Amino acid sequence: MVADASVPWRSLDFKAAGLAWFSREGMDLDDVFFVMIPPRLLFLLLFPLALAAQPVMTSTIKAGFAERDITPDIGMEQPGGYGKSYHLKFHDACKVRVAVFDDGKKRVALVGLDTLVVPRKVVLDARARIEKELHIPGDCVMIGASHSHSSGPVGMVMPGEFDGASDLVKKLAYEESSCADPGFLLRVTSEIVEGVRAALQTRVPAQIGYGFGHEDKVAFNRRLRMKNGQSWSHPGSGNPDIIEYAGPIDPQVGVIGAWDMEGRLLGVMVNYACHATASPGGISANWIYYLEKTIQGALDTRAPVVFMQGACGDVTQVDNLSPNRRPEAVAWSQLVGGRIGAEAVRVLLAIPKTTDATLDVRQQVLAIPRRKPSPARVQKSLEIAMAGKPKGDTTDYLFAKEILMLDHLCQTSPQVDAEVQVIQVGAAAFVSNPAEYFCQFGLDIKKGSPFAFTFPVELANGIVGYVPTEEAFGPNGGGYETRLTAYSNLVITAGRQMADAGISLAKAMKPDAAPQAPKAPPFAKPWTYGSVPPELE
Repeated sequence: MVADASVPWRSLDFKAAGLAWFSREGMDLDDVFFVMIPPRLLFLLLFPLALAAQPVMTSTIKAGFAERDITPDIGMEQPGGYGKSYHLKFHDACKVRVAVFDDGKKRVALVGLDTLVVPRKVVLDARARIEKELHIPGDCVMIGASHSHSSGPVGMVMPGEFDGASDLVKKLAYEESSCADPGFLLRVTSEIVEGVRAALQTRVPAQIGYGFGHEDKVAFNRRLRMKNGQSWSHPGSGNPDIIEYAGPIDPQVGVIGAWDMEGRLLGVMVNYACHATASPGGISANWIYYLEKTIQGALDTRAPVVFMQGACGDVTQVDNLSPNRRPEAVAWSQLVGGRIGAEAVRVLLAIPKTTDATLDVRQQVLAIPRRKPSPARVQKSLEIAMAGKPKGDTTDYLFAKEILMLDHLCQTSPQVDAEVQVIQVGAAAFVSNPAEYFCQFGLDIKKGSPFAFTFPVELANGIVGYVPTEEAFGPNGGGYETRLTAYSNLVITAGRQMADAGISLAKAMKPDAAPQAPKAPPFAKPWTYGSVPPELE
């Protein structure tokens, strides 16, 4: 019998264990026998018996974690803007981060990518291979991007997407826009599969803990109410026309920890809502790198950290109401990742654990129409584009380019698939969407979910661009996220459709009860050292 290594030897009842053993052997000995034996000899004789008398802790849930490298090469495109930009130096590795859970009946995989987005084709191809090679059904796999603006070329224009367009639009798309690299997409797809394979191979019986931390000093809503009645994105620190923030943040740091049966940390999952735009300079996982370093350093572990991005379409590390100078790049990344990581550590050190966790999945694919640009706007955009890219301010030119590209997409694919998925891991539910999703929707999903721990995951299983609230499209709305582009163009009800679908799917599941800390034994008597009145003489 394997003993529970977490039980301190001083708490073992050697005498009781010894009497039980001698009784089984048919001997009738009293306590005097044990009094006569020297204590050290008694310990040596009966320690194995006392260990064997302890109950063996078992688990119904297995967990495995793994990571794979998807660092882009120097010279590859750096996605995240409406034009081309290229990586010139390296800071830290970008990764595929995988958690696999197995309850003996079902297996689920949650995959976090250090990428800007995850194209739908990458998701479908990876799921098909995982299902065929690893026997995990595709709908049991969630793949989410961290939205790192310092990662590899996975967007924005997909290979072949504009092959049927006019020569002008093809030029605008392929030569003047951020483009995914076909070879890099294949590499990411393959490393997702290999990451899941590796996590499967490392899975062991586990103890699972869930918790929420609180961090409200590094994330800020980037849309501000202005005196003109509109809401602007990043109107600038010190702008006298700012009234207040136009939307909320979500300060919860969602955490799941998994330990083996001896208490060694297997891996950590973290969910938090903040753009990964605190780039430290060069190729990087962004502030997620410092999140990982903080957790691993504080806990003296190499256990993988799987980050799943929260609903942060309008939330970044930039505080437009702060009068202070912004930190330099590396310090800013350290600040964001370090504070979130420190909060995750605080949660991990305190959460109760369970050895039972139900796994379940739900999935719905919504067909959502695009918003079409008016014929007059298309014509005006054509005139601007044909005049060529101007020197100086290129804003009108860039968004004219986007309108012409969107006009082509509206002809070839007037609606898009938007997958909403829920994966249950015990008392927690991961509720996904494929958008840069406004924070308010994430808060709404948490409020409507029956789970004690609900983790909204944006930019998962595809990419459909910014999805603002309906209020953002109203008379007091506005801002960068509501602009009509080839990247962001769904009808204004899209966000509510996704939220309602996610809540409905979560309500179809049966949450596990949240683990509770062991209760203290009934009161017997106070500590005799301390239950005395003051002694004055």
